[in-house]
Amino acid sequence: MSAPTYRTMSRRDLLRYGSILGAAASITATVSACGSGPASTGSVSGDGDKELVTAVIGYGNDQSWDPTQTASAFAMAGINHVYEALVETDPVTREPYPALATALPTDTAATSWKFTLRSGAKWHDGQPVTVDDVLFTFQRILDPEAKVLVGNFFRAWLKEVKKVDETSVELVFNFPFPDALRRLAIAKILPKHVFGAAGGWDAAKGGKAVGSGPFKQTAHNPKSNTTFEAFADYNGPRPAAYKKMNWLSIVDASARVAKISGGHAEAQISDNIPYANIDQLKGSGLTVEGAKGMNHMFLMFNTGNAPFNDVRVRQALLYAIDTKTMIDVALKGHGAASTSFLNEQNPSYAKAKTVYAYDPDKAKALLAAAGVTNLSVTLMSVNVSWIADCLPTIANSWNAIGVKTTLQPQDTSALFTKMDQSQDYQVVAAASNPNQFGIDADLILRYNYTAGGSWMKYTKWDASAEAKSLFALMDQATKEPDQAKKLSLIHQYLDVIAEQAVLYPVVHTELMTAWDAKKITGVRPQGYPGINLLQSKRV
Repeated sequence: MSAPTYRTMSRRDLLRYGSILGAAASITATVSACGSGPASTGSVSGDGDKELVTAVIGYGNDQSWDPTQTASAFAMAGINHVYEALVETDPVTREPYPALATALPTDTAATSWKFTLRSGAKWHDGQPVTVDDVLFTFQRILDPEAKVLVGNFFRAWLKEVKKVDETSVELVFNFPFPDALRRLAIAKILPKHVFGAAGGWDAAKGGKAVGSGPFKQTAHNPKSNTTFEAFADYNGPRPAAYKKMNWLSIVDASARVAKISGGHAEAQISDNIPYANIDQLKGSGLTVEGAKGMNHMFLMFNTGNAPFNDVRVRQALLYAIDTKTMIDVALKGHGAASTSFLNEQNPSYAKAKTVYAYDPDKAKALLAAAGVTNLSVTLMSVNVSWIADCLPTIANSWNAIGVKTTLQPQDTSALFTKMDQSQDYQVVAAASNPNQFGIDADLILRYNYTAGGSWMKYTKWDASAEAKSLFALMDQATKEPDQAKKLSLIHQYLDVIAEQAVLYPVVHTELMTAWDAKKITGVRPQGYPGINLLQSKRV
């Protein structure tokens, strides 16, 4: 059997469909219930309407709402309320449960899974959900010409999806892949009559959403807000607990905090709470809780630019970073120094053989061994607030070992446009959180380490012998049916990724959510951007 192939997508496309940077990935809630202007200047108050929940999302909402393409934090969170997959996963525990399907497969090691669709399921325009809609969705995901973002998570193991009868479908695998059970939650089923029509996918990209889930989208104002209302004909497992929702997109931290603060606070809940405001919000009576996950700041090296082609130089710059000071000062204690590419809470985590504990002497020795002196580094970065807070620690740490450091934070889109244009760079600091898609190691690592993928093209590393060996090991792990052997292979390639330090986390952070427990209950913070309100209630 040939090795699995993970097709790629340009970084320009990723930015077009929604930034793949978790913290930089944007979601923007847009639309007041009356369809008025931007939320920041004239949004609907949630205080006097007990049927309405107003939420603040700390990311932009002007990116694609196409479920097969987007990585926008705002859009993905909204999509989880509007659309359904055959199998969904709990947003916090990640336990799978049948959604559009009536039951989970009994044998996850089989190479063929059959699903029967839920009787009476309807699209938000009143049309019935059909087997043809399921086929339409997976045809797009698997289409090598379409090259949709989520296709990267399916094409290696999913061979085809076939119609069994008018109510059932069969998924046929290339090899046993038990992780598919949770990964199916990424494949939101889409109505063929809507998005298969001329211009359908452009409409989805622009914000049109027609699903079968508990909430239907009622208005969408990019850069402002999105509104939802409960879908009366929803007959699935997690019905809407509210009649209306208004999600405001507020990227500015101070404006976001103000919206949920005070006696006349407009919103009942907000994600992406700045660490510096936690005590203030708790003091005002709000509940503020965090969740740990893959959210991390990573360094990415251009190995086509000497001396960063020398692994010792890359390792030296990681050993030199005073991560304790970074966590204490910039993150206010809400982070952990990376001991693996995966965060310690991940089920597949293992401490890597190479751990970049703060060791300036070792950093100096590695630079000396590489014959590097008088090194000057320009560290480009995204302008996400918490990343910007971390940059001074990196600069101070590198300057302390004799590496002259210049910081260049800039707009995310502008930064990666330069890289798409093959403009030269040395080192980039950015944020990422693949947990938006799932938590299995194969998915997370493929997010960045894919042969021919955008990130690997930026590093100019994937043609190296070390990279080819890594990709072969990853393919072997993907196909391995024995879970113990698979985990062993995962730990092997995690060690390789740590040692090579081409694109590697410096810290994993905790994401904070704040809400008014006197007005909304049942909230569970999640370790990736956005919110999920399907199991909460308005008081």
